[in-house]
Amino acid sequence: QMQLVESGGGLVQPGDSLELSCTVSRRSPRTTGMGWFRQAPGKEREFVASIDNSGLRRNYADSVKGRFTISKYNGDNMVYLTMNNLKIDDTAVYYCAAKIGNIWGSWGQGTQVTVSS
Repeated sequence: QMQLVESGGGLVQPGDSLELSCTVSRRSPRTTGMGWFRQAPGKEREFVASIDNSGLRRNYADSVKGRFTISKYNGDNMVYLTMNNLKIDDTAVYYCAAKIGNIWGSWGQGTQVTVSS
């Protein structure tokens, strides 16, 4: 079974940068893309960014466009989310996810990002 493990979260100040990593193991051959989602306290999980298998097609939530970048390395075995100019509203648990066919079917356990002054 596919396994995703996030790392890199922490406590930062507004305006700081942070890079999240997702280590992928036992990747499913039906994987069509990778993505990042986040869930803030009291809110539903929301889409942040995605990247397709080719690495050429990337999508971002409007709230993070121009500040966050999704990338991958070594095929799909490492997926990154580089976050610049962090805002207090970016505080959330960030989850790495794999798209299996058309469904986000595999998830990591999440990593906490806290932006506070």
